[in-house]
Amino acid sequence: MSSHPIPAAGRKSITRLTRNSKIFKTIIRAVQDKKGEKIVSLDLRKIPEAVADFFIICQASNPNQVRAIADFVEFEVKKNCLELPYKQEGRQAEQWILVDYVNIVLHVMLPEPRAFYHLEELWSDATMQEHTDDHPTLKTK
Repeated sequence: MSSHPIPAAGRKSITRLTRNSKIFKTIIRAVQDKKGEKIVSLDLRKIPEAVADFFIICQASNPNQVRAIADFVEFEVKKNCLELPYKQEGRQAEQWILVDYVNIVLHVMLPEPRAFYHLEELWSDATMQEHTDDHPTLKTK
């Protein structure tokens, strides 16, 4: 269970995260270490109906890599931030694994479901940032 309390009025914790938060940086680095591709973060903090502060979306080339990325993120976040996921989904099919840390939700997807659901367009009001190994690139809409 996550150390973040779940507020009675909704899921978001009162503590607001930023891209400089330890858990955010840990998730991005873990995805990069496992060779996640097309890594983006969506800043949802200014969207009232959003259930999290950030979505982090990446893609993997096969189901084994989808699982490996999700597993490694969990391992690194537990080791470095002492956090466990609040919820997980998609572990059986391994086409899209969602790892929910309340304020940050990680989506690890195969290319086909990512293209079909196109979360970046669903949340087009959010500020999107691309994450490469070198440095992040901020894209505003």
